[in-house]
Amino acid sequence: MSNVSPIPDGFRTVTPHMVVRDAAAAIDFYKKAFGAEEVMRMPGPDGQGVVHAEIKIGDSMIMMCDEQPHMEHCASPAKLNGTTMGICLYVPDCDKSFEQAVSAGATASMPPTDMFWGDRYGKVTDPFGHEWAVATHTNDLTPDEIAKAAEKAFKEISCGQ
Repeated sequence: MSNVSPIPDGFRTVTPHMVVRDAAAAIDFYKKAFGAEEVMRMPGPDGQGVVHAEIKIGDSMIMMCDEQPHMEHCASPAKLNGTTMGICLYVPDCDKSFEQAVSAGATASMPPTDMFWGDRYGKVTDPFGHEWAVATHTNDLTPDEIAKAAEKAFKEISCGQ
């Protein structure tokens, strides 16, 4: 029996794996936008592109690679003209992180707002098409309190239309 941990050191149970066009540029962007640390990068067999890379943001790892022509079901947002998932990044200061991401080249899609579930929350789309939420948890609420706040928020939205 091996003493090797089933989850590698530094990883969590769930690790996002992103596909992008130009992973090298994406790594540079994530360093500027979110303070990412590059952990490793494996170039393609011809020395071109990135077949696997790992970055760390805060205490979480993200894997990524370039689109690979031979893997048609492994597509970037650029190929799909949209993304199929978002990443929520909890940070100490939502507003500061939001502005840092926009200054680095992300597109603001929702300004930081105090949300009914107890987070300050904003959204950006990175230059590679992935959507990121930046959030700071500001209030611990019970499920009942969240439900009541949601009902009020949804009424305000529908009345404003």
